[in-house]
Amino acid sequence: MTDTTDTATIQVLVPTPLRRYTEGQAKVTAAGATVADLLTDLDNRYPGLKERICESDGQIRRFVNVFVNGDNVRDDLGAATVLKPGDEVGIIPAMAGGERDVRCKS
Repeated sequence: MTDTTDTATIQVLVPTPLRRYTEGQAKVTAAGATVADLLTDLDNRYPGLKERICESDGQIRRFVNVFVNGDNVRDDLGAATVLKPGDEVGIIPAMAGGERDVRCKS
């Protein structure tokens, strides 16, 4: 029998650009005691997903934000952030572009 007390079943919100890896699903579940574990489990289920989110050293890419229950993991322990059953993880690719000097015109 496998001990699952150190892992959590977590709901993961997948952004549109990454849904091609999750068979078009906007919400998936995965397990993990930490964000890093969760991302590894996601990659086992949906190959290619983790490399879009993490660098080769396992750190979250600078242009991707990962939130646990609305809190950015960069403000906590990053990929080492601890998860618990019922948590919700959101993966948000950073947006860039637009004008540097935007002024309102009246």
